[in-house]
Amino acid sequence: MAKGHRVGYVRVSTIDQNTDRQLEGIKLDKVFLDKASGKDSYREQLEAMVDYVRSGDTVVVHSMDRLARNLDDLRNIVQTLTAKGVRIEFVKESLTFVGDDSPMAVLLLSVMGAFAEFERSLIKERQREGIALAKQKGIYKGRRPALSPPQIDELRRRVESGEAKTAVARSLGISRETLYKYVRELDVA
Repeated sequence: MAKGHRVGYVRVSTIDQNTDRQLEGIKLDKVFLDKASGKDSYREQLEAMVDYVRSGDTVVVHSMDRLARNLDDLRNIVQTLTAKGVRIEFVKESLTFVGDDSPMAVLLLSVMGAFAEFERSLIKERQREGIALAKQKGIYKGRRPALSPPQIDELRRRVESGEAKTAVARSLGISRETLYKYVRELDVA
């Protein structure tokens, strides 16, 4: 019987974060890399990795919080993979799941996943408190606008002329969601 592939999954939240440290020194046949928030359950490369792996393969992830930020998503992803006969290794936690896991392994997945979710909640709470304090002191001005005033004028003109919104967003270097936020604020169709 042929040995399965060792497949890495790496996720960072922002484009400029370094991915090297997550699976450094681990021999892998293929790596899937997402540059997206873990709070989003749909991630392009996560979906591609789930489609790619086959029975006998092993998915290697640096830590549980790289795979999912909440317990339900973590359980669902692990169950989806193990149901396909795929083994999952979490390097940081030194845990492996194969599908026919013992009650202790299931408990560890739940406890460690709950801790990752709790940690994320604490980070968000501290961030909100820090922003509120900075606003009180007049230090925090909010996120810098994605577009300059001339770019906003261009957006308005092009959307009003009926140009495809996807093309406008792409040429301005913004997401469609950001474009639609501007469209709502400017009240253009």
